Order: sequence, then C-alpha cells, then structure tokens
Amino acid sequence: MASLAAWAGAFAMGISLLAVPATAADLTIALGSVGKDVEEMRGQLDAFQKASGHTVRIVTMPASTTDQFGQYRLWLSAGNKDVDVYRTDVIWAPQLASGLMDLTDAMKDVVGQHLPAVIQSQTVDGKLVAMPLFGDAPALYYRKDLLEKYGRQPPKTWKELGETAKAVLDGERAAGNTQLTGFVFQGAAYEGLTCDALEWIASNGGGQIVSPEGDITVNNPKAVAALDQAKSWVGTIAPQGVLGYMEEESRGVWQTGNAVFMRNWPYAYPLSEAADSPVKGKFDAVPLPAGEGGSSAACLGGWNLAVSQYSQHQEAAIELVKFLTSAESQKQRALGTARLPTIPALYDDPEIKEKQPLVAKWKTVFENATPRPSAPTKAKYNEVSQQFWTAVNKTLAGQGDAASNLQDLERQLRRLKRNAW
Repeated sequence: MASLAAWAGAFAMGISLLAVPATAADLTIALGSVGKDVEEMRGQLDAFQKASGHTVRIVTMPASTTDQFGQYRLWLSAGNKDVDVYRTDVIWAPQLASGLMDLTDAMKDVVGQHLPAVIQSQTVDGKLVAMPLFGDAPALYYRKDLLEKYGRQPPKTWKELGETAKAVLDGERAAGNTQLTGFVFQGAAYEGLTCDALEWIASNGGGQIVSPEGDITVNNPKAVAALDQAKSWVGTIAPQGVLGYMEEESRGVWQTGNAVFMRNWPYAYPLSEAADSPVKGKFDAVPLPAGEGGSSAACLGGWNLAVSQYSQHQEAAIELVKFLTSAESQKQRALGTARLPTIPALYDDPEIKEKQPLVAKWKTVFENATPRPSAPTKAKYNEVSQQFWTAVNKTLAGQGDAASNLQDLERQLRRLKRNAW
C-alpha cells in the first residue's frame, strides 16, 4: 500500500466523487485519548486537510470513557452544533443513535470491507450510525526476562497467573526489589472495570452479565468465584492502588518496569517497545488467561466515527469519516499505534506483520472477542454497566463479598429491566 500522504493525494484527486461542498468547512472532532491517540489523529487530520481543503479541530475528551459518554449524551441531547464528528465506543450506538446521522447510503461502497459483526454493532434499527475506526481486544503483557529467570511460562489460567506472580514477587523482593508488583489492571469504578470483570467472569463460565436474549445471568456461582479470585489479588499480587487504575495508570506502572503482568489493550505494545521504555525487549503479550475449565474471554472493544445530525457541515464530516476509516488510514493506525484494523484483509499485510507482530496475530482474538451486553440492554446499557462496575469495585475493595454484591446487583438490574431496557 502507499503511504498516507500518497493516499491523501489520491483522495484529493477523487474528491469530486464525494459531493464535497464548494466551500471549505471548519470541522470539529471529539475524541478521548490514551497513549498517542490524539497525536496519531492529528497526523491523519493534517493529511485530510491537505487533501480536502477543510480544516479540522480536535476537542480532547477525558480519558475515562464513562466521562466521555456523559458529555456526548449531554451535547447531543442539547442539539449541539459545535461538534461535527464524534469518536464513539463500540457499545454506545444504541444509546446515542437518535442524535447521529444514518450513514448507510454514504458508506455503501466501502462498508463491505469491514467485519460484518462490527458493522452490525453500529447498526441501530436498520441505520448505520457509525463507521469503524479501529477494533480492540486486550492482551496479557508479561515480563519475559522475569518469567525466564524463575523458570515460568506465560500463564494459561488466572490461577497460574496468581501463582507465577507470587513466585516472581517473592524472589525479587528477597533480592531487594521492593518496587515490583505482580499484576496491574483496570480496577477503577468506570467502564474499563466492566471490561476486565466481564473477562474474569466469562472466562470462568459465568456468562456475560446479561445474556444475548436479555436474561440477567450475572448472579451465579462461577461469577462469584471469579470475583472472589480477583479480590484475592488486591493487596497481594496487585497493589491496593489498582482500585483507582484506568488504562494509563496501569501502563505507567508496567512501563517503568514495576509489574510482572499487565492487562491492557494493544495500544500499549508499541509504547512499551519505544526506545526510551525501560521494558523494551523484555516483554511479550499473549491472550488473556482463562478460569479453571474455561476459555480465554477478551472483551470486545473498539472505536468508531459518527456524524452528528446537528452538524452544519454534514457532507464534509462524512468525507472526513470516509477518509479516517479507509483501508490506508487503518493501516497507518495499525503501524503507528497498534490499533486493530476492522478490515480483515489488513491482517495479511506484510508491513503490518513485520512491524506490528501483535496486530498481525490478534485477528482471531479480535474476531472471537466477548461483547458487553449493550445489544440486549439497549439504551439502558450505561446504567447496567455502572451498576456492574460498582458491585465489582466494592467487592475488590472488601466492601461486602462477591456473593452478596452480585445478589444486590441482580435486584438492581431487575428493576432496570422492568423499566423496559
């Protein structure tokens, strides 16, 4: 494939095909950031500006996806005309659809390139309300050097992870390394904890919180056991502070060389391999562990681009979305920040295989990732998730045990369901 600059040139040559307005538009795109998200986006927007003559300003949102969602919902409910394009989480389509344009016709020539399941996740009542920017499915990062030192293999189960982390910690602390911790993950009370805890529960055979048919399934013995196990990590192999960690806090501990294991998304791989990274050349990543007798369950993540129905520059905004979700843009994003393409053909791209090995081998993990229950709970998903992550965070913090907290959660979810999710 050609470089992004070459693609921008080709895009400019074909610009008349996209029904671009005669005058240049001043566009605004809202997005959150972890790692180099904003820097990467700015580079692609500069290429788009050069090709199209439009200008694009970034409105940077909080790192917390929960906070982002709340602000987006407020803006769209108020008919805000200042934001033209929103970068949206894979789970938000049903909740924000009423304020977003139907892109079905505008994207009919390119939509077939993307994974059908991802397109379906962004289709609400027959309307395509967002286009896939990149996919996501987390990994277990591990310190190769430390596991080799203590004769350990990457863990296949959560039990093995706990045992391996303890063995390494015991050895390192005896040698005077008091800064090292065993495992960092996203334990703060926000959407990220819903992802982590869903993985623990689903991989232990405990279901997906709410079944695809809409049944509340979270209060079961296997889910209780998974959360009890996670609670046992806090203060032993995981620091007490993990209860406040989001993605970047976890990466901060890991990338300074102070964790044996980390659960995080693929974006952390190239950052950890940067020239100035203390863990460069010392780590690798594998699929997440499973519960005893279960299977690895990576939470389905990913981000999309939606056009506000209140935008005063809809045609130019659609043009921007088509540019940023194209095969060439997705390739550049994969090469630069290890974001997973939603276009399957890119996983066979030789340059991606050479320069971003995690991306190349993550196709199956992504395609088989476990979705959060946004489809069955529809507009009530945010409330469902908030109740779930609150129950999990309380359990991790020792505020009630898993059995009682999940029993309370089931009662709360039943009340939400009665109000027609």
